[in-house]
Amino acid sequence: MVSSEQRRRELAREKYKRQMEARATAAAKRKKRNAVVASVAALVVLAGVGAAAAGVFSSDKKDDKKASAAPTPSSQGKKWAAEPAMSIDTAAPYTATLDTSAGKVTFSLDAAKAPHTVNSFVFLAGQQFWDNTKCHRLTTEGIYVLQCGDPTGTGSGGPGYQFTDENLTGATYPAGTVAMANAGPNTNGSQFFLVYKDTQLPPSYTPFGKITGGLDALQKLAQAGVKGGGTDGPPATPVDVKSITAAKG
Repeated sequence: MVSSEQRRRELAREKYKRQMEARATAAAKRKKRNAVVASVAALVVLAGVGAAAAGVFSSDKKDDKKASAAPTPSSQGKKWAAEPAMSIDTAAPYTATLDTSAGKVTFSLDAAKAPHTVNSFVFLAGQQFWDNTKCHRLTTEGIYVLQCGDPTGTGSGGPGYQFTDENLTGATYPAGTVAMANAGPNTNGSQFFLVYKDTQLPPSYTPFGKITGGLDALQKLAQAGVKGGGTDGPPATPVDVKSITAAKG
């Protein structure tokens, strides 16, 4: 017989999954709208092709090759068309520091087990992608996480690219885990979550780090609860991300 506590946790997991699916649907709709806008813009761009062919626009091959080593930001802000080229040493240890208004949280990054994830994390940190953003989501029942990494603060933002899941075989989410949030298989972007209390989740979220300092600050934050008194939403105590840094060693 299923206990009331087990049932409560199961309902919380189902709710979390539904929310992720809803966000994936919303993201797909936005992508479709953007494609329509892009097709209209393409007509305008075609008008300039003749000028480009006449030499108004020029590119240096050396510069082009250099640019291909890392994604190029779009004109709409810090977004990239593809995940960054692999530049980390997967055999080396990496560490990160999340400096927030609630205190500093430090964690190790597992480049060996989650190379694409750590490579992306190090890249975005180096681009100051998360500076002056907010941790937009706190969950306090069944699932115990603080979710950060969305520059828009809405839960639907990202870096413009997605990458594959990693390190999922046998994945668990005890307190201190740092893992990627997603909207379905292989939809990792920039959002991640910090587990402040042992949490039961399906092995669907790439774990890529372990908190080494500041877990007590997260637990204190969680005690203040969710804004409006619920169990899933913006933290009652706003969490402003001043900066995130990541480095080898």
